[in-house]
This record gives sequence, C-alpha cells and structure tokens, in this order.
Amino acid sequence: MNQTVPLRHPAGPRPVPGLRPFALMLGLAKPSPARWSELGAGLTVGDQRMDELVDWMYREGMDRTRPQFEQALREGIDAVPDAPEPLRAFFVHIETPPPWLDRDKVARGELVFRLGSADGLYIARDVSFLGGYLASGFNKTLLRTGALEKGPSKRFAETLQWALDVTSEGGMSPLGPGYRSTIHVRFIHALVRRHVAAMPDWQGEEWGLPINQTDMAATLVGALIAPFVGAMAMGLLAPPRDLEAAAHLTRYVGWLIGVDDQLLPNSFRDSVRVLYHCLTAITNPDETSPQLAVPMADDPLGWHYPNLPGLRGRIARLQHLSVSSLFLGPSAMRKLGLPGYVLPWYPLLRIPINLFRSITARIVPGGVARAAVRGRRAQERFLRTLIGSDAAVIGDSAHHIGHAA
Repeated sequence: MNQTVPLRHPAGPRPVPGLRPFALMLGLAKPSPARWSELGAGLTVGDQRMDELVDWMYREGMDRTRPQFEQALREGIDAVPDAPEPLRAFFVHIETPPPWLDRDKVARGELVFRLGSADGLYIARDVSFLGGYLASGFNKTLLRTGALEKGPSKRFAETLQWALDVTSEGGMSPLGPGYRSTIHVRFIHALVRRHVAAMPDWQGEEWGLPINQTDMAATLVGALIAPFVGAMAMGLLAPPRDLEAAAHLTRYVGWLIGVDDQLLPNSFRDSVRVLYHCLTAITNPDETSPQLAVPMADDPLGWHYPNLPGLRGRIARLQHLSVSSLFLGPSAMRKLGLPGYVLPWYPLLRIPINLFRSITARIVPGGVARAAVRGRRAQERFLRTLIGSDAAVIGDSAHHIGHAA
C-alpha cells in the first residue's frame, strides 16, 4: 500500500451494516482496486480551495478578512468593496454554476426532502448519524472538537438546521439560505481541519487528515440520500423522478461544500454506490463508538416536550432505538454499546400510514404540494423538540475553534 495512505485504511472493504442488502438489490459491486486506492488516498486530502482561502485569511488577519467573507456570503462577491483577489477568486468560482447544474431538478429535490416529513429525519438521526459513530476515524475529530462536552443534541440540531436550510423552498438558489449555510459549513470544516491537524496528539500517519474527502463524501450522502433509502423501507413512496432529483440536489450541495468531483453522485443509484464504497473504507468501530453513541441514544430523555416530558422522553428513546435496531442490525448495535435487538415497532407502525399518505398525495390534485407543507411543519417541530426555544446556530458547537485555529 502507498505509504501516503493512512493506517486506518483497511486492506480490503469492510462490511457495512444495513446498507449491504440495498446495495445488492441495486446490483452494486464492492469497490474496484483502483477505486479502493482512491478512497484510501482521499483520507489524506482536504478542501484545497477553502483551506488555501482560510490560510490567507489568517495571514491577513481574521478581524479584517472574516467580515469581508461574511459579506460576500450574504450579498455576493460584487457587494464587497475592493475585494481582495483570493476572496474574489473563491467566490467567483462558487457563484459560477457548474455546467451540469439543473436548477429545476434542484428545486424538485428540495421539495422531495420535505415530503419525507419527520420520518426522513429520524432515519438521518437514528441510522446515518448514530451509525456514523461506527467510523472511528471520524470520531477522532469529533472528540477533539468537544463533541462529548457539548452533547449530541446540539451537534445534530446544527446538522438538522443545515439540512432544513438546504431543502427549504429556494434554499439552494443563489444566496439562498441553503447555499449560505453550505458555504458556512465548508468554512467551519476548514477551521476544524486546521485546528485539529495541528494538535500534538493528532496521529496523521494513522488517521489521515481531519474532515477529509472520503469522510466528507460519506457524511454528505449519508445526510441527504440515506434518509430516502430508509424512508422508502418505512413506506414513503418516491418515483424515479424524485429520487434522481434528490441525487442532483446532493451533487450540487456536495460541489458547494468542497467534495471532489469523483466522489459526487451522478444519479440516485450512483449516490448509493458512493455511500456504500465510502462506508466500506471508514467503518471501523472502536472504544470511541459507544463513547459517542450511548449519550445520543439516551438524548431523547432530555428533549423538550410541553407535557409529560419524562414519559414521552422514555417512549421517544425506545422509538428511535427501534429505528436504529431495524436498519443497523444486532452486531452494529452492540458495537455502539446499545441493545442488540429492539422490537422495530415504530417502523412497522409507520409503514401503512406512510403508504396511504404517499399514494393519496400522488393521486389527489395538489396533494404533493400539501404533503410537502405538512412534512416541513413536522420537520420543524422535531427541531424544536430537540432544542426547545433556542435557535440552532450552524457552527456554534465549533465556535471556539475559530479563535484557536
């Protein structure tokens, strides 16, 4: 193996809990040797455009360059008087749409995500997010940004707010809320990469680079595509047109957030392939997996309910464990320090409800638009349940890093 590939990269693909059957159904093969080498090399690669911009911002002084960056993000680079060339070059690049971008497809992808209602978010939390702790290499970065001290609810709420911005109506239009949130997340990633990689206990030869290309691609597709995979298993129907729109939205978001072209999905099937291949390279649970997963599993006990919070918190804990157990399986659950089997009562209850609502929305005139409105309300309620009356500020959990990087 090339010595530039970190030791965390295994000799061959590892098993992927939950996703392997779906990959087989789509006829997806394991990564080829060439692809496997790319995934290993990707563990050492960051986001060159943003990393170089952040290095320049620190050299010139964050007190001067950060306000310019924020103004360009809010209003566009042409609104920044005498914008310095490094800043202008970065924003001209991201403000110039890639030639493959289809904004009608992006808008459809935004709507499709809202159709997923709260159940799509549950899959994102209980499968993608919780199951993501099986990737111990990524956990090394999380723990060094204070993930345990800040608690799982805050971190997931920030991720959820980003997803809601991205999938709001017009969210990914020029200077839309999703566009701005995505570039903001890209900036935070660069700060974290700079800060964590410089820590004396960071073992680059073993772990690679913090927030690297392979980890970013897995996180991107896990956040935006995996919920569709799980939601379909829970009875939410999605025709091919909608699945392709969701994949196109994911491709554009990934392009904006700094994922390299070879790891961006070209279709829904390809998005599952990207996720599957990346996970075979990064799934490697260790002692950090239960360290992060157990507090997240118990987090519903402290959520914000208007009445009977104790009872509803206990029910919610079992509800979300039932989703995790069904999709991750006993072996993965035990590696996360969680019960090996929880009766999948919530997914089973939701299947007939979601099937009925999906079919009704497709056959009743205006049903899809109304279902999207209802779905977004349910998603926003779930966010309020997580954090109460507080606002979820993207990047707030890593706020201290901006001062230390």
